[in-house]
Amino acid sequence: MKSVPKKAKLHPRNRHNQGYDFDHLITVEPALNVFVSLTQYGEKSIDFSDNKAVKTLNQALLKAYYKVDFWDFPEHNLCPPVPGRADYIHYLADLLAADNQGAIPQGRQVKALDIGTGANIIYPLLASHEYNWSMTGSDIDPAAVKLAKQIVQFNNRKITVKVQKQPEHIFQGIINAKDLFHLTLCNPPFHASEQEAKQGSDRKWRNLGKTPTTNLNFGGQNNELWCEGGEAQFITTMITESALFAEQCLWFTSLVSKKETLVTLQNELAKHPVADVKIIEMAQGQKVSRFIAWSYFDEATRKEICQEFTPMETP
Repeated sequence: MKSVPKKAKLHPRNRHNQGYDFDHLITVEPALNVFVSLTQYGEKSIDFSDNKAVKTLNQALLKAYYKVDFWDFPEHNLCPPVPGRADYIHYLADLLAADNQGAIPQGRQVKALDIGTGANIIYPLLASHEYNWSMTGSDIDPAAVKLAKQIVQFNNRKITVKVQKQPEHIFQGIINAKDLFHLTLCNPPFHASEQEAKQGSDRKWRNLGKTPTTNLNFGGQNNELWCEGGEAQFITTMITESALFAEQCLWFTSLVSKKETLVTLQNELAKHPVADVKIIEMAQGQKVSRFIAWSYFDEATRKEICQEFTPMETP
């Protein structure tokens, strides 16, 4: 198993490496202005415990940097922070580039599947803009899929969104017999129970110096925040089902929030004929995140498959 050392900052290609340009963001999204104030250090910022402020900030980021003019959903749906989500996409591009003589692939011939895309459909939006990949998103919640499709339509993006009609499955019912993907990605439900999710939310509020409220994780429905067995069980199911589609996907990947979960996943992967496993560490400020990637193809075969890629032009 290969492990890539963590970085000190966001990914080098991440558009948000230099922080937030609030003057520019307010110009693009005037509604943000009401939420911006000066910190004790004289710098512009927002109250990150304010759901509406956070959502408006991310709407402004998407409009300013990713040509997403409409991005809206009910307050109870999860509002993902754009910079961290973009990091996952850029590291996935590097994963493919490693099999492509270091050239970053772009274009519609690169096909990726986002498991649990949610109403916000954030990963397909970012990936389709940054690399013009052909994106598919799936979710078990029909209402979330409906909202995601509306966002895709309003922004004129060529993104496919599917309902997973069998909640006990992940890839089954989504990947068809003729489908071929270069990547799958996933931000799995983190917690193992609603109580655990609330405890995690309470810790976040206290870390921000606030009194805990009934809001879970600053927004997010149950299926977005927790599942039976938590992320370990969810990704274990993903690994088990990936074996059924071993020849239809180059790399299966998933974010892993808890470092201790990695041992469980590595033991599960050892039960399957995977040819390669990688753990990629990412850092956003003080927070370290990671994703695990596994492939049933050996390196030589992956490189042969990647010859079809169009390399991204160097800026």
